[in-house]
Formats: sequence, C-alpha cells, structure tokens
Amino acid sequence: MNTSGSPRPAGPNHAKPALGQVEFIALIAMLFATIALSIDAMLPAITEIGQLLSPEAPNRAMLIIGAFFLGMGLGTFVSGPLSDAWGRKTVMMIGGAIYSIASLVCYFAGSLEVLIAARVVQGIGAAGPRTVSLAMVRDMYSGREMARIMSFAMMIFMVAPAIAPLMGQAIIHLADWHAIFLAFVIFSVISLLWLGLRQPETLPLADRIPLNIPRLMASTKDLFSHRIVVVTIVIQALVMAVLVSQLSSIAPVFEKHFGRGTEFPLWFALAAVFSALGSLANARLVMTVGMRRVVTVTFAVVLTISVLVLISLLWIKLPLGADFALFMIWLTSLFCMMSLTMGNLNALAMEPVGHIAGFAASIMAGVSTVLAVVLSLPVTQSFTDSHLPLVAGSVVFLGLALALMRLTKR
Repeated sequence: MNTSGSPRPAGPNHAKPALGQVEFIALIAMLFATIALSIDAMLPAITEIGQLLSPEAPNRAMLIIGAFFLGMGLGTFVSGPLSDAWGRKTVMMIGGAIYSIASLVCYFAGSLEVLIAARVVQGIGAAGPRTVSLAMVRDMYSGREMARIMSFAMMIFMVAPAIAPLMGQAIIHLADWHAIFLAFVIFSVISLLWLGLRQPETLPLADRIPLNIPRLMASTKDLFSHRIVVVTIVIQALVMAVLVSQLSSIAPVFEKHFGRGTEFPLWFALAAVFSALGSLANARLVMTVGMRRVVTVTFAVVLTISVLVLISLLWIKLPLGADFALFMIWLTSLFCMMSLTMGNLNALAMEPVGHIAGFAASIMAGVSTVLAVVLSLPVTQSFTDSHLPLVAGSVVFLGLALALMRLTKR
C-alpha cells in the first residue's frame, strides 16, 4: 500500500497516470460538474415547463428535480460494484452515453411524463461520473496527495452551482428550455472525449473484483448491522430531503411569491458561494470540536432560523423587503448546512465499515438519495404561491435529524 501521498507507481497492477495533476483535477471537476449542471441549470425553467406541459397541475413540473435525484440514487447502487468489475473508464463511458441519450429524449419530450421518466434515466447515467470518478482518484493517489487532489477538484466544482442557473436562464432567453438539454449533451460529449482520449484506465485487470452476489449480500448485511450506519443514512436522507425540496421549489418561490424571477439566478449564486465558505469553516471546526458537535450545532442553528421564518409566515406579516431578507438568510443557512454536515455524516458512518469502504459509500449514498426523494414529494407537491410548505417541511426534517443525532454517540 502506498502511503507516501504520491501517485502509485506504474507496474503490472497499476497504470501510470498520463495526465498532469492540473489537467487531471480539471477533468475530475468537470465530471463532478455534470451533476450540478443537470440540476441547477433546470431551475429557471420549472415554472415554464409546468405552464406548458402540466397547466392543470403546475407543481408536477417540480418532479423533474426529484426524478434526477431518484435516478442518481438508483444508479449509485450499481456504478461502484460495476466499476470494480469492469474498470473505471468503461462504466463512466457507459454512464455518459446513457446520460446523453436520456438528455436527447428530454429535448424531444412532448409530455411531462416522458420528461420525468427521461430525467430518471439521465440521473442513472450521471451516477457513473458521480461515484466512479472518486474511485479513479483513489486508484491513482493516496494519503495527503489524494486529499489535495479532491480539495482542488471540489473548489472548482463549487463554481458550477453558482453559474448553472445563469446558464439555464441565458439559454432560455436565446432559445427555449428544451435547448438546456442540448447543452447537457454537448457538455457530456466533451467530458467523455476528454476522458476517453487522454485518461488511461486506472484499474488494471489484475485488480478487478468480479461481481459476486453472495459477497455483496454479505457486505450489505454487515453494513446495516451497525447502528451508526443506519442512523446516519436516515439523517442524510432527511438533510437531502431539505435540499431536494428546496431546489424543486426555489425558482417558483422567487417568481410567484417575491416577483423576482429574473433575479433568481443571481441571488441563487450569492447563496451558493456561501456553501464554499461552509466547507472552509468545516475543515477548521472538525479538528477542534469534532464532527458530531459540528453537525449537531449546525442542525440546531438552521432549525432555529427555519422556525423563525415559519413563525413570520404564519403569524407576522412582514413587509415584502424584510420577508425577502429573512428568506435569503434562511436559504443561505441551508447551503452552509450542506457543507457543514454531509461530509461529516459520511465520515461518521464510514468509521466501522472501512473494510468495505467503496461498497458502503455506494449503498449509503443510494439509499439516502432515494429516501430523500420520497420524503420530499409531499413538500414539493404542496407548494402554493408561498414558501410556507417548504419551510414547514424543513422544520420537520431538521427537527428529526437533530433528534436522531443523539443516537450517533458511541
């Protein structure tokens, strides 16, 4: 095992990296960005899609966000084990092809049902870049060098949520919302060509693990035998349910409640920037106060802000400007919460299952994502012209998450 933090040496069991670190980091960041673009670039189009494809029930258009998360969760179950058996590039290329074809189906979709189904398939395809690119980094680097590579890639990735809604809005102005899916195809093809032409396979044949159903079943039983794993999966699902509900409802809230639809991408970008600040803060805080305390305090603070927003909506009639300012504080707190909690929750869950780390990460991500989509459905489909259902749902989810944190103690 290489513990020096440098690229693993070339040999019969390890491929020699063909890319320099700068190019490799850029490639990984671009693969990560597929997820953010696929979600956030669609946000400015939700209202128009609802009016065009489901005028009798416009809230159904919000399902295009949850559908992508659902597909991504389902794809996560298989992409990791398949990449261990078939190789990283093969699975990512197959996933990219599925993603691109599904994007074309979305482009030509004439009904909301077809669009939602294609978004599920699109999410399944995107699960490859989401999970397998991490395995590719682990194949080539270890220790501090691996952490350094991931940090730089994530810093670049953080730009995507900030610019994606602006990109989506620009495309809508130049063409219409259908054209956003053509942009997805172009982005995916460029990524696949870059990956296929420049990056060699990082998992040699000698290191591959054939699919073994009994072994996978045994690993699954082992995984769910740990209370900390089960509890953190549920907590992650609750946190992600807040995220899915928020992303599904946020653009209609700006347009219908605040009358700021055209400004939405700019305000969203401002809030997204704070998620990067949350990541920087978390890196310092976990070393001094610990993961559990960071997560618990974060949940308590965001829950308090959410309760204040709920009270203002139910019993206090704030002026529109003050209402918007309070909403932006709440929205920003949610972005920061994701940065301050999800990585720590993953780390807590992985403590007892290091011997099946790759498999465990895939299963935990898949289960929590699918469960989050199910939990978010009542919230998104209860949307009126106010963000009251969104805030109320967040209070419930965060209250449960905070209560469950007591069960994560040793």
